[in-house]
Amino acid sequence: MSLRPRSGEQVPSATARVARASNPRGTTAMWVRDRLDGLWHDEDFDAWYPRDGRPGLSPAQLATVSVLQFLLNLSDRQAAEAVRCRIDFKYALALDLDDPGFHHSVLSDFRDRLAQDGRADALLDLALARLKEAGLVKARGRQRTDSTYLRAAVRELTRLELVLEAVRAALEECARAAPELLDGLVTEDWALRYGRQVRLVSQPSHPAARLKQAGADAAELLDRIRSHRPGAAAGPPAETLRQIMVQHFLVDARGKLRPRAEKDGLPPTGRRIESPYDPEARYVRRGHRTWTGYLAHATETCDEGSVNVITDVATTVPTNDSTALPGIHTRLKRRRLLPAQHLVDGGYTSVALLDTAARTHRVTMVGPVKSGNSWQRKKDTGFAREDFTIDFENRTVTCPNGRISGNWHELPAMAPYTVVRFNPAHCDPCPVRSSCTSGKAPRTVNFLPRRLHELQTQNRADQQDPQWQRLYASRSGIESTMNELANGHRMRRCRYHGVAKAHVQHVLTAIAVNIERLSTQEPEDSAYRPRPPTAFQQYLDDHELPRPRW
Repeated sequence: MSLRPRSGEQVPSATARVARASNPRGTTAMWVRDRLDGLWHDEDFDAWYPRDGRPGLSPAQLATVSVLQFLLNLSDRQAAEAVRCRIDFKYALALDLDDPGFHHSVLSDFRDRLAQDGRADALLDLALARLKEAGLVKARGRQRTDSTYLRAAVRELTRLELVLEAVRAALEECARAAPELLDGLVTEDWALRYGRQVRLVSQPSHPAARLKQAGADAAELLDRIRSHRPGAAAGPPAETLRQIMVQHFLVDARGKLRPRAEKDGLPPTGRRIESPYDPEARYVRRGHRTWTGYLAHATETCDEGSVNVITDVATTVPTNDSTALPGIHTRLKRRRLLPAQHLVDGGYTSVALLDTAARTHRVTMVGPVKSGNSWQRKKDTGFAREDFTIDFENRTVTCPNGRISGNWHELPAMAPYTVVRFNPAHCDPCPVRSSCTSGKAPRTVNFLPRRLHELQTQNRADQQDPQWQRLYASRSGIESTMNELANGHRMRRCRYHGVAKAHVQHVLTAIAVNIERLSTQEPEDSAYRPRPPTAFQQYLDDHELPRPRW
């Protein structure tokens, strides 16, 4: 399928006339056309299509429809119907009133194309570039980031259900690609076990025997696939089945296949496959919450007096939030939207990340660096590392009792920390030893290199500053944005399988939220005026008494 650009087309006069008559104040879809002249042009998608082939539909139109689809929480069929029937959709797409639109399956094909080679992020790049051209977003302001959990589009499976469904998925693939492979393998018993979706009761009969039988069936099927195509790579369902077998079965000393027991070692949850239909989803337990799926990280502007615009969204397998921060800054740098101040919670901060952001991107991270985990800190008593005076010039450390130690070690095993050990002759007779160390060995102090140590000390001092606290308080606004994405636009439950396709959903949702926020702002020449104060509110104002504004 090739691309035939149709950019530059104007809205047909009949479409414009009817749209204006039926929607005098406009709609979000009409705002996209009026304010931005469409978010994209067909030339923006040139590299996505081959030069030869049957002309395809306009990718700029499909991208716009996809964003409006997630803005209004529509299915593919409903979105295609809106293109056929809604006047404002035709206005946004510059279509004639009698244009029949397209088949709903085209949207799925377009999302498949978006999920390849980082194109979803490229689509967000283009949308933000258009907003920058319109003066609706700017760099070097203030931004904030947070994450939320996402549930994969799969149901939770028991171990037995997982293996049975994995075998069934591999059988479905074989039946489509090479049905002759199943001849002589599939019997009536196989048909009863795998002929329909597996849904077991909470306490199925003979679970151990059925799990062992499912493992034997899986091993036999994998052997048949390998013998049928020796040396060839197995398809995704067969490869997923192989990985599930490695994770949940082993061959014992007698050469027999059996399920893994606790003593044999089970895979950690961070690597364990939870569903054969979405092998990238992971089971996570954080505090009181458990889920199977992913994490979404959203970054938005938060400058005073302007609309908050989402500048980045990332979809990752569940890991520490701090691992997502370098990628966020890299993408913001590519979009030329790096902030001057970046507000994050403690999950994103570490001394090394604060230093890297400042030196590499000139971004000031505003967030609490975690305090030490020593027993003195936990009990809020005794002498913690902060109570010792470190002299980097003379390479000495002075304890609260005035003793000086020059036993300075930069051990490779402790990198990047420097280790200073005090002399037992000073520690043993010390009258405050019990407040300093609880062991028999003398006190040891570990600290970071000078630049990082000073940055850490400054950050912890800033946390006590009322001005820093007021600045950091504005980070909490990102919580409402995450709620808007997850619940208002149904991002909590992934629509599609896999990280790449789930990321497409989240990028389209972020663009939709941006359009919704910007389109609802009243223009400068608008006749709209805010609601006047009530009689009591006016009384308070007249007597210069404070009242809550929001």
